[in-house]
Amino acid sequence: MHVSIVLDHPYTLESSKNVPHKRSYCAALAVNVIDTLKAQNHTVDVIDLQADKYDPVITKEGLTNWRTKEYVDEQSQNYLLRLKKADEIIFIFPVWWEVMPAMLKGFIDKVFCKGQVKKIAGQRQILNLKTKIRVLAVIGTPNIIYRLHYRNPLGNMLKRGVFGKLGLKDFKITYFNAEDQTERKRLWTLKKVGKYIL
Repeated sequence: MHVSIVLDHPYTLESSKNVPHKRSYCAALAVNVIDTLKAQNHTVDVIDLQADKYDPVITKEGLTNWRTKEYVDEQSQNYLLRLKKADEIIFIFPVWWEVMPAMLKGFIDKVFCKGQVKKIAGQRQILNLKTKIRVLAVIGTPNIIYRLHYRNPLGNMLKRGVFGKLGLKDFKITYFNAEDQTERKRLWTLKKVGKYIL
């Protein structure tokens, strides 16, 4: 199986080690996902948005392209071509103000461009409908508060508002609360990451 990982964290994939002020739990999750997949002989393609210096902003020209052409810009087109090869796509990012960071939102806006969406048998499609979507989100808000008080805005937006509209039904989101974890619990959680993918 071929898996694409989309990572959005300012510290990039290089911040996976537990070094204070230079660490990212998202990066640690990503490294553990990569190691798990490779150990099972899957191929992995990593899109590290911050390392790639991806520009999430749609300019005036980009919006014209979004409306009239197949793609907004060449980098976004390259990402989509890579995602189209994937049997599974795993998004890894922190939750800020109850939603995703701006760079990932811009990625979705630009990569899943209007010109790329095709209607086949009445269904909007951009990826193979059998593509699995997995979301591993690092959050500070306790799960129960996020789901009951805030009503899971991120999960609803991605499941229904993005991938549901594109006919991608094999969707799962997992929230990882990294606040006040002991090193032992952190390592235990990272080792279990395999059960949230595939």
